[in-house]
Formats: sequence, C-alpha cells, structure tokens
Amino acid sequence: MQVVRSHQSHSTFSSSTGSVSASPTLPLYRSAPELEVRLEDFESFAVDRLRVLKGISDGLSRGKKPDEMEKLVNELWKTNMRHQDSSQVLNKDIISHFVLRLVYCRTEELRKWFLSMESALFRHRFRNQTAEAQRAIMEEFDLPCKAVSNAEFESLKEKLGQVARSIGHNHSLPTADAIYYKVPFEEVPELVAGRKVFINQGYAYVAMNQVVSLVATIFRSLLSKALILTNRKWATSIREQEQHRLTPIVEALCSSYLGPDYSQPKEYGEISLKDIDQLAKSSFPLCMRHLYEKLREDHHLKHAGRMQLGLFLKGVGLNVDDSLAFWREEFSKKVGLEKFEKNYAYNIRHNYGKEGKKTDYTPYSCQKIILSTPGVGDHHGCPYRHFGEENLRAALSRMGVNSRAMEDVMGKVRNRDYQLACTLTFEALHAAPCDAGINHPNQYFSDSQKLLKAKKDSSA
Repeated sequence: MQVVRSHQSHSTFSSSTGSVSASPTLPLYRSAPELEVRLEDFESFAVDRLRVLKGISDGLSRGKKPDEMEKLVNELWKTNMRHQDSSQVLNKDIISHFVLRLVYCRTEELRKWFLSMESALFRHRFRNQTAEAQRAIMEEFDLPCKAVSNAEFESLKEKLGQVARSIGHNHSLPTADAIYYKVPFEEVPELVAGRKVFINQGYAYVAMNQVVSLVATIFRSLLSKALILTNRKWATSIREQEQHRLTPIVEALCSSYLGPDYSQPKEYGEISLKDIDQLAKSSFPLCMRHLYEKLREDHHLKHAGRMQLGLFLKGVGLNVDDSLAFWREEFSKKVGLEKFEKNYAYNIRHNYGKEGKKTDYTPYSCQKIILSTPGVGDHHGCPYRHFGEENLRAALSRMGVNSRAMEDVMGKVRNRDYQLACTLTFEALHAAPCDAGINHPNQYFSDSQKLLKAKKDSSA
C-alpha cells in the first residue's frame, strides 16, 4: 500500500483492476492491498474505523446485551464506514484496517486492545453474512473441520439435541437438513468452556449457527501473528523511513480524541476566579480535582501538570487574564512574583495562543491523559490508572462516592476500563446516567454543569 500526497494526478485508489475486489463483502485482511492512498484518506479512514472500534469497546465495557451490541455495531458501521462513492466502501474498509495495524502494533497493550475490538467486529460481521458467504469464508481460512455425514448425524442426533436443549436452543433442534461440522475440540475453546457443544473422541460437533466461534478464533490467531510481524517492520524500517510524513500520524492516532472540540467554552461562557473552588468540588473530574488540590497545597506543579490543568481551565472558561492571576497567586507563594513572571507567565499566555506561533492549544482528552507517564513528584495523568488502590479509594471517598459505587468503580479499574471507571464515578456523584461515557475531562465538567443547572432550575 503506497501513500501519496493529494496533489498528484490520479484517482484516489488505483490497482490493476481499479478496486480491491467486488467480493467478498467481508474481507479477511490476509495481506495489504496494492493501492495508492491519499495522505488525507490514510488518516481520515483510520479515524472513522477507530470510532467504530471505540464504540464497540465502550459498549462491551458497559455490559450491553448481545442484541444491544448487535444494534450498536450496525449503527456504528453504517454511520462511520460509508463513502460518498459506494464502489469505494470496501477499499475504505481494507485500508482503514491496515492503517490501524500500524497504529496499534507498537506495544503489547495497544495490540491487545486492537485484537479484541477487531475480533468482536469480525464476529458481528460474519454472523450477518449469508450461509453461502459464511461457507466461502470457512474455505478461505482452510479450517480444520469437515461436515458431518448423514449417517454420523443420525447416530448422534439425540446427543446433539440434548446439548441444544441444555443451552436453550429448542427452536433450533437438529433436523435432517441441519449442518454440523466435526472439529478438534481445542479449536473451539469458547464453546467447550460454555458447554455448548457435544464432544466425542476428541472432536466437537459444531452447529452451523455456532461456526462463528471457530472462524473468529482463527481470525484472532492470524491477526495476532500479523500484528507482531507488523511491529517488527515498523520498528526496523517504516518508522525511520516515514518519520516526517506518516510516523507523526501513526503515533498520534492511538491517543486521538474523536469527540467535540473543547478548546473554547461553549455552553457556559467564561468563569471567574471566585467560582473555581466551588466548581472544583462539584464538577471537576478526579484527574483535575487532584491537580487542583495539589496546586493549592504545594503552590506548585511541574510542567506536565500545569499543561493538563491549565488547558482544562481554559476549556471550562477561564480567560487568559484570570488564568495568569490564578497561577500567579499560587506560584508566587512558592517561587516569588519575580520568578513567576520570568519563568512561568510566558507558557500560560502561550497556551492561549498569545505568544510564539499563536497556536490555540486544546485541552487534553482522557486517552491522552491515560497514556501519559507521570514520574516521581508528578501529579498529572489519570488517577484511575496511576494511583494505587488505597490512594484511589481515599480520593474517591473524599469526592463523596459511596461504598457500593466504589466497588463497581474499582472493578472497572482492575479490568483497565479507566474511562468507564470515571463514568461510574460521574453517575454515582450525580445520580444520573451518562450513556455516552466520559471521554474528555471537559465533557465531564460540561455534563456535570448541565445536570446541576437542571436540578437547580427544577427546584426553583
């Protein structure tokens, strides 16, 4: 796959046939296509697919039921993976997958997440294929299975029926035209663990409507190996060769924030200095509340902490003059007024686009904060990830999270669902659902203020 700049004169995608393929509708991503891809499409296609995968991740983390997940994935795919040229939808699918392989091959944690989400997406899409298309995919994968003969089926029909009844599939009891596959039992660990198949002499007898488990296991295994090989190529050659063009895009995508822009306050306009103490208690997420309390306590924060809190305050409505006054008041108690003006004031004005290149900096998203690596003496980062359990429990207790909600939050932390842990904290403190989940500290603040304002208006 060759990435080119858009000013070159050619169609968006080109190959010997003009497109990747007319079929199948579910690609298996065995090898990267021989295509030319515009640099803009390289990034935008990946972002669109990332919206789908992150939506799946959020749905699974929130424990949505299978039918709810089915609806969710359908909506995510329909919304994000369309193309203005219908003939290019399949190309977009394949290109976006291989771009995200580059993005998520680089660490074990990234590989694990991508592998799980792509496998979940593949499983969903396979189930929606016709029986003929499913069999074609099975042949393409060269699966270690064979169809059960009529004679063998008749001899096992009663046993197969018992299994179907035990898992509540009375509507799909074995009939004469049923299709079953004979598979080495170790190839379907998910079905064996759930006691969803009949096992005889080392073979599992898998109904056609259960084949997705076998196919998804093979898909996951092949993708896992491919990610490791991609990482080797990335580390040894691609990263250096593309350091000025693709590398910045690839390395930024995994921490990309895909929601609204919070660089400027929209709902509530500016806030004043006198409001901050109360707002910190009522509407700051834990990461910002911790930084704010440490600043008040120590009258100092290191650079990364100042950036994380300072841009958040900018996003919630603190203007540049009040921001300077806020930081000056705290830092002058520790370093003195002269040193503050000399060493720190410039950076604050810079964040507001008043110095240097006049860049209007954007508040950090949850993903960027989670992926940060605070060192000794640092207070930035995500408390749900970077705090020890005792410190996290104490911090949540000070915020007012009750013991029942605390255990739910800690359960999500142990599963590394840090944003969902923050979402549950929000719901516990505001006694209201947050269906979209928390993806940005400024979203937490905005949603909190909306709920508090609505409660105040209703009581009035």
